[in-house]
Amino acid sequence: MRYAKRGPLRFTSHRDFARAFERAVRRANVPVAFSQGFTPHPKISYASAAPTGVASEAEYLEIGLREPVDPGQLRAALDAALSPGLDVLDAVVAGGGSLADRIEASYWRIELPELDAAALERAVAAFTVADEVLVERMTKQGRRTFDARAAVMRIDVVSAPETPSGAVAVPCAILELVVRQVTPSVRPDDVLSGLRVVADLEPPVSPRVIRLAQGTLTAQGAIVDPLDADRGGATIG
Repeated sequence: MRYAKRGPLRFTSHRDFARAFERAVRRANVPVAFSQGFTPHPKISYASAAPTGVASEAEYLEIGLREPVDPGQLRAALDAALSPGLDVLDAVVAGGGSLADRIEASYWRIELPELDAAALERAVAAFTVADEVLVERMTKQGRRTFDARAAVMRIDVVSAPETPSGAVAVPCAILELVVRQVTPSVRPDDVLSGLRVVADLEPPVSPRVIRLAQGTLTAQGAIVDPLDADRGGATIG
């Protein structure tokens, strides 16, 4: 299944979404399968969830069922049982293989209000020519230093014909990224930290980040929706 986190619901943590989705499964009377053992759990697994505070049009999960259901009806029932802003967009019957193995990269948009696009272009140029860009981030294993450059396959400054995200009419620089899935993962905030390292770029206000797509990569660098493996295949980014 593909779902979205939109608007204020982008601040929903992954754990909170998982609880909300399990409640939606019960509310919609979905014949979900359960694990074995003393504490059975519904068979739901998530693939590469976006960080809290990040909007997304391309989140994915797998759900195991006790019996066949129509994917379209299942999608509609679960979408109706979730709050607006947590939206189930698509569902297919899995044909085999791991969903996680089909996610090789993500396509991100970062909106940077009140930032001059020329300054962003200079920072991107410095980031692009660097052999490596070391940044720090606190992880569950403690503070780690890693290269934010190697995972970035594409980084572009783009222009928008109108103010994005319904924001007030202020200048807004926009950055688009295609980032390969690596360990540790490289997130949009890591790339912004990298731009700070190479060019001392400091956004004046908090950025607005949205994941537009994730999936497998073609030889041309396009991203293929992982659900398309079960219905023919088409690029989405």
